[in-house]
Amino acid sequence: MSTQPRILVARAVFPETLQKLEQHFELETNQADTVFTRQELLARLKDKAGAFTTGSERIDAEVLAACPQLKICANMAVGFNNFDVPAMTARKVLATNTPDVLTETTADFGFALLMATARRMAESEHYLRAGRWTQWSYDMFAGADVHGSTLGILGMGRIGQGIARRGAHGFGMNVIYHNRSRLASELEAACKARYVGKEELLKTADHLVLVLPYSAESHHAIGAAELAQMKPTATLVNVARGGIVDDAALAQALREKRIAAAGLDVYEGEPKVHPDLLTVPNVVLTPHIASATVPTRRAMADLAADNLIGFLVHGKPVTPLNAEVLA
Repeated sequence: MSTQPRILVARAVFPETLQKLEQHFELETNQADTVFTRQELLARLKDKAGAFTTGSERIDAEVLAACPQLKICANMAVGFNNFDVPAMTARKVLATNTPDVLTETTADFGFALLMATARRMAESEHYLRAGRWTQWSYDMFAGADVHGSTLGILGMGRIGQGIARRGAHGFGMNVIYHNRSRLASELEAACKARYVGKEELLKTADHLVLVLPYSAESHHAIGAAELAQMKPTATLVNVARGGIVDDAALAQALREKRIAAAGLDVYEGEPKVHPDLLTVPNVVLTPHIASATVPTRRAMADLAADNLIGFLVHGKPVTPLNAEVLA
């Protein structure tokens, strides 16, 4: 009988990642990539010392109570709103995530989504594919300029700073931001960014990008009241987390042209998308793929694996979220 710690790899992952983990652990894998029901997750985790998780596995007090052998959950994501971290800490279960390795890739995608939204790329492609393009006209899909415009960023962490640098240095944008705490002056200088209050950010930005973490405090940080403060010519991009935007209010604002357009990579209740968003033309919709390049997803998987190996084999995880568990 194996004496290696038992690990659940909750979703499909690169074969190379499994080979890395197999050197240290007895694995239960899920290469069929089934999303486990609550009961299936509980049944599979009961005898495990660790779990390689994604955003689709909710780890909370109920799961922890049913799985007393569990010592670590390593998320293959920078976000961790699928973890009840206080409950994990109380049970002395380590939580880890994958920061830094996806920063630049996600910033690339955030800026790509901004440009696609501003220049009406999805809307015009649907028009072309439907065979409706028969002649040129002076105002056909005329959108908004990106260069020289005002870029507003709500949430100025690593990814927000990456988007700010792209806008300021690549497109000559005037960058303003709002954050819970103001950046150090040298970081502001590197991003060519100016700190403003949230109300000024909403009223001034030509393109508003959301890059703040999800929490109870940031739930519906952009709702009907905030959308009403934005320019009718403004665009909104969300590459942060679903729930930060009130999707129903956004769909209504888009339909009534109270803002010009939106670009969304994340949604409330994803993978379900609010049906009203599917019926408005002035929105670009992508399926939570901001970090989806092969090198970045490999780096995320490797870091999650390194956290499992680091903690269970060597007692030193790489990127702990609740380091107090180690004490």
